[in-house]
Amino acid sequence: MTAATAPTIGVDFGTTNTVVSMTHGDDHARLVRFAIDNRELFAFRSALSFHSVAGERIVEAGPWAIEAYLEEPLETRFIQSFKTFAASAAFTETRILDKRYQFEDLLAAFLLRLREHAGAQMDDLPPRIIVGRPVTFAGSSPNEALALTRYEAAFQRLGFTDIRYAYEPVGAAFFFARQLKQDATVLVADFGGGTSDFSLVRFERAADGTLRSTPLSRSGVGLAGDAFDYRIIDQLVSPELGKGSDYRSFSNRLPIPQRYYAAFARWDQLALLRASKDMRDIRALERTAVEPDKIAALIEVLDGNHGYALYRSVSALKEALSSCDEATFHFEAGSVRIEKRVARTEFESWIAPELTAIETAVAEALDRAGLAETGVDRVFLTGGSSFVPAVREIFLRRFGADKIETGGEFESIASGLALIGREADLDLWTMRAG
Repeated sequence: MTAATAPTIGVDFGTTNTVVSMTHGDDHARLVRFAIDNRELFAFRSALSFHSVAGERIVEAGPWAIEAYLEEPLETRFIQSFKTFAASAAFTETRILDKRYQFEDLLAAFLLRLREHAGAQMDDLPPRIIVGRPVTFAGSSPNEALALTRYEAAFQRLGFTDIRYAYEPVGAAFFFARQLKQDATVLVADFGGGTSDFSLVRFERAADGTLRSTPLSRSGVGLAGDAFDYRIIDQLVSPELGKGSDYRSFSNRLPIPQRYYAAFARWDQLALLRASKDMRDIRALERTAVEPDKIAALIEVLDGNHGYALYRSVSALKEALSSCDEATFHFEAGSVRIEKRVARTEFESWIAPELTAIETAVAEALDRAGLAETGVDRVFLTGGSSFVPAVREIFLRRFGADKIETGGEFESIASGLALIGREADLDLWTMRAG
């Protein structure tokens, strides 16, 4: 069986959602779909839940994990955005229901449940898989080799023996290239939950009509939608839960440690904070805090496992501010209620550091390719944060509205990865771990 006729599979394991696409001996990438509650979806939430029933450990993933959490929030360990740990040497393991889980254990558990929910669509998998990877992994000091080693261990548990990795924006470029009617140099900007990645690719039609592609450059930064969420929580929620206030220690008045709120405002760390040793210190703070009601509210949010409710409130605000100049942030959980009016300009001022980092990475991709903005024919924006007006404005200002294309915000990478699997020279577009 040749590369042109063999089935291929591409997996976009994302910080927020995971998407799987397959080809079956043709040039059409078909998304794996999941049926739940009389609806069908292909964007499978990158979330896990763990709870115990009659002593049996029950693990769920995707929307089923969310359902399990909503049914029994106090008895369920809910984890989201765990991709953020992939390249972190500081994250070695977490304990869940008296069992230790390394990153590869979490990812393998997630992938196995995803495959089970896919049913017959993923019964007969080819030995080769193309897995998406960010240009720059999330985190302050990401270890790329460690991340790929962890990926490798997890995907091997599904039975794959030929595991290759391709940059996520390159996958999106292959998806977009199907729309091209003429030769073009394309900049793909992919905005996920944890990373923002950029790739420049040259596409040319050969005399026989086949599409030839040449990678020109890439760049990335380890922040995206989750970093925007961090700013919203840090500005609107954390001050209501004690951030910036003090506690008393004998005759001294000291600031409450900021590390509690840094963890609270990050989805990946919030999932672990409730079970960490810091939780004991936070409980003790309520007795000595100058504003004990705020610390009590923080404890209630953590003890009540209200992280997912907070996620929904933050996401609703971002979505509203993408189309409106003002919107109301509303979060209610137990006795905690926070409601504030937010202007889009205010939100944009909060995320100004992230916007600067994103624009710097775009400039780096152009510099590495030796191109000015005029040398780029098309710009393809994909991923959830591409809807944020301030993000889109970066590209409108630099390249002009006529060059900007959007679409396939959640399917483009996985479909492109599956199409890369059909390439005759896979080594040009993919890499292996190690």
